[in-house]
Amino acid sequence: MFPFKLKLHWQILIALVLAVLVGLAVGREAGIFGVSFYAIFEFVGKLFLNALKMLIVPLIVSSIIVGVAGLGGSDNLGRLGGKTLGYYATTSLFAILVGLLMVNLIQPGVVDGDPKEVFGFHADVAALEETVGGKDSGDVVEVFLRMIPVNVVEAAAQGQMLGLIFFSLLYGFFITRISEAYGRTQRSFFEGMFEIMMRITDLIMLFAPIGVFALVAKTVADTGLEAFGPLALFFFTVVLALGIHFLVVLPLLLYFVGGVSPRRHYAAMGSALLTAFSTASSSATLPITMECVEKNAGVSNRTTSFVLPLGATVNMDGTALYECVAALFIAQAYGLELTFATQFLVVMLALLTSIGVAGIPAASLVAISIILGAIGLPLEGIGLILAVDRILDMMRTSVNVFSDSCGAVIIGRSEGETGILQPKPKAAPV
Repeated sequence: MFPFKLKLHWQILIALVLAVLVGLAVGREAGIFGVSFYAIFEFVGKLFLNALKMLIVPLIVSSIIVGVAGLGGSDNLGRLGGKTLGYYATTSLFAILVGLLMVNLIQPGVVDGDPKEVFGFHADVAALEETVGGKDSGDVVEVFLRMIPVNVVEAAAQGQMLGLIFFSLLYGFFITRISEAYGRTQRSFFEGMFEIMMRITDLIMLFAPIGVFALVAKTVADTGLEAFGPLALFFFTVVLALGIHFLVVLPLLLYFVGGVSPRRHYAAMGSALLTAFSTASSSATLPITMECVEKNAGVSNRTTSFVLPLGATVNMDGTALYECVAALFIAQAYGLELTFATQFLVVMLALLTSIGVAGIPAASLVAISIILGAIGLPLEGIGLILAVDRILDMMRTSVNVFSDSCGAVIIGRSEGETGILQPKPKAAPV
């Protein structure tokens, strides 16, 4: 897209800015030769997303199997797995608590007047006051059932990443438990598959600026900037909470726990963050995330291939934060005051459902519907946030991806890896 030499993240950033300008200028109707620009953006963007999604299943399977098989004994696997899950649970909980604090301080859903008139609700608010908090979280059990697929091929075809990850973890572990002759052949096959997937990723990333331009231009042409008016305070609350987690919580973990420079890590993750923002899919961004963490941040393939594919499915800091804020915003919009116990239930549901949310655009709306149902709110409340959900989806996906990458860095450092996010040595004078 750009004839002069620029680093990939600068190319993507320029594409983002141009996309906003072009999307506002052309809207949905403008076109050329009878074809609307909107249709062109949709076609090109879908091509780029399809190319990225094409890599997801073989990349996740090969990277996890290679990573787990490379760990060797069960002691190594247990140690690395424990650190990874501990990090993911901790950061997701931090994110939810940040969201909970902001939505209670700002109270974006509190309005003057009758909520039914202001927001166009149909539900009986008085009846809701009696039912809120009276339901349990039984639907969350489905998250755990999806961990063990009935048919692993069907799970791969349907994009059920939890089941695929569980199968890959078992497969990689038992490669270390079979005879050396068979184990060596299996490892070589999946190592070769992983290398091929990374080479294909490099090829697809050559077209990333074009794909990003098309995806963002389509979104802006579709929604414009007018959709933010009625939901400005909700939008601001989510962005502020995401910003605190992205710019304060995670950098503090990098600095004090990982012992590395957050500034260097932001620079290393530039292209992955911009791709996550434009695609709104942590799964589709996974190939770029792995490339940035390995090549730019200097984390070993051993750590990266285990931590990042797992994180792309189970670590959703931004999504968990958004679910919590959205559920409480909708409750506020109905004029309801949630008790501490009900808010605690929201926190736990946001933590658990974020684990099972697919890494694709708008998947968190399904999790929000589970939370609303569990605390007794009607699903019509989701209609409140649809106007701004896409833009916020792009933002929270970037937070998801950045948290995954921070986890890889922190865990890599805890494993004794050297050279992570270290300044490159200056060339010796001639």
